[in-house]
Amino acid sequence: MPALAVPVFALCWWLAGYLLGRDPGRPALRWAAGALTSYAVGLVAWTVAPGGRTAEILICLPALAWAGSVVALLPLSPAERRPVDIGALALGVTFQVLVIALPGAGKLVGLTPLAGVLILLWRVRAEVVPRSLPLALSTIAGLYAASLAVLLVPMDAGGPALALAAGGLDLLVFGYLIAVAHAVAGGERLRPDLRRSLAAVVAVLILIGLPVTFTMIAADGDGTVLVLQFVVVAVASVAAGLTGRLSRLLDRVALGGDKRLRNDRAALFVNADALLRRRERRKLTEIGEPEFLRLTRRALADFNDLNRLSRSPLTDLPVVGRRIAGRGDDQPRARARELRAVLREAVSALRPPGPFSTTDEWRYYNTLQFVAVLGLNPYSRRQRLDGLSREARMAVDWFRRTVPRDTMRQWQREAAMVVAAQLWEALSDYRSRHAMANPS
Repeated sequence: MPALAVPVFALCWWLAGYLLGRDPGRPALRWAAGALTSYAVGLVAWTVAPGGRTAEILICLPALAWAGSVVALLPLSPAERRPVDIGALALGVTFQVLVIALPGAGKLVGLTPLAGVLILLWRVRAEVVPRSLPLALSTIAGLYAASLAVLLVPMDAGGPALALAAGGLDLLVFGYLIAVAHAVAGGERLRPDLRRSLAAVVAVLILIGLPVTFTMIAADGDGTVLVLQFVVVAVASVAAGLTGRLSRLLDRVALGGDKRLRNDRAALFVNADALLRRRERRKLTEIGEPEFLRLTRRALADFNDLNRLSRSPLTDLPVVGRRIAGRGDDQPRARARELRAVLREAVSALRPPGPFSTTDEWRYYNTLQFVAVLGLNPYSRRQRLDGLSREARMAVDWFRRTVPRDTMRQWQREAAMVVAAQLWEALSDYRSRHAMANPS
């Protein structure tokens, strides 16, 4: 059992850390990390007490987290998103209680929410990116369900060790698919960054995993020793997945008194991270209008997060290149600042003439200017109005009193389409001029 449990356990903890480190603000990545973590802890419980009630519960819970991750990926409008999220949460809690309460094979009921959200994913598959995601997730979900059935239903199928390893492999593939979906949605590259992180966990498996496995075998079933050895592997594996973020945390601790040096190193970390995850520049001119719209909407949502903007393919827009030419600082972070300036100008162009107003023709400008550019959350009770301009205070009050949250989000999507159309037209003009200058 340790020979199979240790590598699966280490890889689950590593991938969970990698997904969280890649972008902790994305719900799909957080749910996927939760699924991997639950399964890893379930492996420990099964190794210590094979077939125990706690182990069975922990092995089944990833199906619920998996369902939450798929819900987060559904391409829903703001009006559709809220009821689906609330319903998914209520169903998740209900089925979690059932998984805990029901014995043995009854715990397979936890697969029901996963089957339901996969059906929803298939219904909107035309809007899902990448297009093969529904088929891939459904296939892996079927294999995961089969491994659970082998563990929970009395049958002779080669013993639990192989079923546990197969279930762990299914979850690792699931985590990879979620990382692919996140990368495609953000217009990022995945492989260079993932290979770098995978090399770190392979080193962990060789340097730490092998001695831990031999120690477990020598311990001859001592529960305390087994758990402590798994803790060592977990810490090392998470560190391999969170290498970049741990480096920044160490800087905060060790360089707390030198703010300038800490900020300079933080900028270097951002540039290094972006270089691994940015697309090749030539691909920006090859994307279609629907993907360009999605990337613009995401860039506006990430307007105040320079780390995310530095990885956006839109940093390679020709207008950004012209603005940064000759400065000697053609780094991802510098391009992100220029992209933010371009977006700010595009939003300013939406402002109607005359003094500030809350009429219908102002809705797009108000939504992007105050919610995206200034980063205000009108519906938050903790939103402080101190230091805001008179226009900003009036806008926040208007949103709170007369604009439902879902309506505001729908306006934000529509306004992003207007901005995207402006940028797309400029990019199309550049393509035309470039094609005329280079007819070959």
